[in-house]
This record gives sequence, C-alpha cells and structure tokens, in this order.
Amino acid sequence: MTEDTLLHRAPRSHDAEVTDAFSEVAEHYDVLVGLNPGYHEHLRASAAALLEELGPDAAPLRLLDLGCGSGASTAAVVASVHEHGLSDVVELEGVDASDGMLASARAKSWPDWVDFRAGRAQDLGRDGREWDGVLAAYLVRNVPERDELVADLYRALRPGGVLVVHEYAVRGHRLPTAVWSLVCWAVVIPLAVVVTRRSRLHRYLWRSVLEFDSVEELQERLHRAGFTGIRRRTFGNWQRDILHTVVATKPGPG
Repeated sequence: MTEDTLLHRAPRSHDAEVTDAFSEVAEHYDVLVGLNPGYHEHLRASAAALLEELGPDAAPLRLLDLGCGSGASTAAVVASVHEHGLSDVVELEGVDASDGMLASARAKSWPDWVDFRAGRAQDLGRDGREWDGVLAAYLVRNVPERDELVADLYRALRPGGVLVVHEYAVRGHRLPTAVWSLVCWAVVIPLAVVVTRRSRLHRYLWRSVLEFDSVEELQERLHRAGFTGIRRRTFGNWQRDILHTVVATKPGPG
C-alpha cells in the first residue's frame, strides 16, 4: 500500500486506512501535536465551550470525547471539568477506532471517572447510550457519511444536550485555503517525516481539510439534523478562519 493510495481511494474505502494511518504514528503523535503552537490551548477552549454551554445545573453529566485519539482532547475536557468544579458529578468516556491511539491514551494517568473504549463514530448511538455533551475534535471530516454521523450525534444526545465540533474548515475561502496548504507542506508534513519517517497520515490530513465542508456548510449540516443555537468562533494567528469551534444544542423538552 503506497501513501498515495490513502489520498486517492474512494471515500467509502477510507475508514480502515485512516485508522491504520493513525495507528502507525500513535507512538509519536503527542510529540507531533506538541509542535503545533496552541494545539492544547485550542482544545481546552473548545472543551470549556462545552461545559459553559451545559451550565452548572446540568450535573450529573455524561460526557463523550468522540475520536479521542491519544487523549489530548480528553485531557482538555478533564481540565475544564476541574475548572468548573464538576469532578464529583461527571462521567467521561473517550472513544476511538484506532487501537494504537487508544493504547497511547490509556497509558496516561486519568481520574477514575474517565474511561476509554474502542469504537467507530459511525456506530454511535446503536447501543442506546445517551449523553449530555459530546466533543468531536478533528473527527467529522474523517467520516465519509457525515449526515448520518450528525444525525447519530443528535439522537445520542439527551434533550438539551450540547455538541461541540472542533475542526479545520477552509473550503470556499481563498486565503485560509492557501495558508493551510502552505503550513502543511512547509512545516507539518516535513516535521512528520522527521519525527515518524512517514508522511501518509499528514498528507491525508492536508487533503481532507481541502475536501471538507466550509464552516458555513458544517453549520448548515448541523441545522438540517435538528440542532439549534448553532454558532462558531475561530482562533488567532495562522489558524484564523482555518480552525473553528462550532457549538450546537439539541432542543430541550417543551
């Protein structure tokens, strides 16, 4: 299997290969994201948006970190839970399809209210579980069946539940698109080669962002699924209008 295969195969053949590509670099993934200025800070901002939107009266809370990877987004949620003084009334589950990423996440130290399990985003909701809040960081664009995923997220949330999508989206915006490609090919992909001796995953990630929704299309996708109160914010420096936090709520009873 060549690196180009991951870039050019039909979208519905991506699942296994994307998972394999993440597993390939799992042992180096924390080093790679640590080289991205603001990576952890941005995740904490999105996790904080989730807790703030739920509010203190929502406890006890069942939270899901969908596509948790090596645990960076999980750690962001844990930090926000502590900041809001909710550690006694919360359960947090991290779910990811990559065994390598999950092994890396599980190897870290976590509070006893954090758990991890293997699973695909596409299978969300089939077991009848219901969540108060979901963080989906760098996930939605990696799922070909996006409308089905968003519909599953809607069903899996309790009435009044909150979804936060933390995602790159540049489509339809010329300057952010150009900056994204420049940063990927000048910095991200060369660093991946130096650290992991591989570029397959990061070449795929570059292209996946170009082919993903615009942030406006993402918001419209959430709206079609039934979410309300949809709003977004972006971040500063080179990631302005490239990286976004999108907050959406499932309407409550009445």
